[in-house]
Amino acid sequence: MSKSYRELKAYHRQQRDNWGIGVNVRVHRALSWLDRAEQELQRNDSDAAFIFLWLSFNAAYANEYEGVTRAKARATYVAFFERIVGYDQQKVIYNILWQKYSSAVRSLLENKFVFQRFWDQVTGVPGADDWEAKFNAAKRASETALATQDTVTVLTIVMDRLYTLRNQLIHGGATWNSGWNRQQLRDAVGLLSELMPLIIELMMQHGNEVWGEASYYLGE
Repeated sequence: MSKSYRELKAYHRQQRDNWGIGVNVRVHRALSWLDRAEQELQRNDSDAAFIFLWLSFNAAYANEYEGVTRAKARATYVAFFERIVGYDQQKVIYNILWQKYSSAVRSLLENKFVFQRFWDQVTGVPGADDWEAKFNAAKRASETALATQDTVTVLTIVMDRLYTLRNQLIHGGATWNSGWNRQQLRDAVGLLSELMPLIIELMMQHGNEVWGEASYYLGE
């Protein structure tokens, strides 16, 4: 079971003087948003919980924000996942994806409404008519990755789906507490509420390493 904000924050206070500024700020910010997400989970507000969990993830992994495209963000979180999964010697992340939340993972992978190319086709983006073939190819790739315990690939494909869900909410492409996206939000919140505490914990366990400077930092 993933640790709570309080447990992680207690560890952070004990160890932070041993770390560099970059990782310290990243962890501090990520924990603050995790704390807020946990509060929203208690209120049963999936929309708010997902947004705050995404902010926690963003605080942990992102390096810069100016001119960041979806492709650039993807490359950054793929590299981040490779590092995090490399630290996860007990394969806890894999077990979360394959055992505890396997139904949520499959639900997200089979839901075209969180597949960006589907929406590109709907809005007439050139070249998006092949969305269904791409959709099925991504599902096959995830199934192969799960079978071979390729956790990075599974995480990446899942995060691609969550990135679309993030865009829908952050850019006003959805209604608060809407009925049409409840399932994907429940799946997303369930996954992220397990993954983010573990990701932060793994970062802190390797707090002496270089994680890059935190963005928009002036000495808070």
